[in-house]
Amino acid sequence: MNYELVGVMPVYNEAPCLQKVLNAWLQEWMRLGIHCHMIVVNDGSSDETTAILRAWAADSRLTIIQHASNRGHGPSILEGYRRAVSMAEWVFQTDSDDEISPIHFVELWRRRHDYDALLGARTGRRQRLVRHCISGMSRVSVGMLFGNRVKDVNVPYRLIRSDQLASIVHCMAPDVFAPNVIMSGMLSIMHARVFNLNVPCHRDRAGDGGLSFSKSCRAACKSFCQLIRHRINLITSRRRVA
Repeated sequence: MNYELVGVMPVYNEAPCLQKVLNAWLQEWMRLGIHCHMIVVNDGSSDETTAILRAWAADSRLTIIQHASNRGHGPSILEGYRRAVSMAEWVFQTDSDDEISPIHFVELWRRRHDYDALLGARTGRRQRLVRHCISGMSRVSVGMLFGNRVKDVNVPYRLIRSDQLASIVHCMAPDVFAPNVIMSGMLSIMHARVFNLNVPCHRDRAGDGGLSFSKSCRAACKSFCQLIRHRINLITSRRRVA
């Protein structure tokens, strides 16, 4: 493997803050002396995001994947994960919206030798009621189907050993809606050593992602069905081995 750490950052229409976020993460990792790389997946952005990333194209610290059309947040994360696991001992996923600051990363990195997965747990997050309910349902669903080792099951702030991560992401379908939710369940059922760290959200960035009520509900149903399907597949595969 070439690096200690590879970051995965899905991007969609984040031109106002993207430059700042990329600089902040790379500077923090350099400050910590980490031999690192960042994979940025531009998922068909229609604003100035593509132009901003074009200016970064010559930077050897970045691999930029450009999608001509929007495939979805989940598939973008999964694509980045699948590339990253063969490149570094550790993989870190963060979103590009500046919701959670890089300053909390040092605590995850400092504790990494004692754990398989180190994840943020968002605090102070402002959400509409429907999104708050969906988040709660996701947490309960993962707990019932897999276990409760992960406090914030869909947090985009997670540091995971690549050998653990590879075994999880390579069995997911390419169109998975919420890979981080399934991953949280798998980490629990694998009895991975998990560390949860409370991380505050920036109140001016912690929105609802622009989803309407109906779209939020459809997204929640799709995620729940995929979570159940993954659990059933896991049970079936274990029975075949037995």
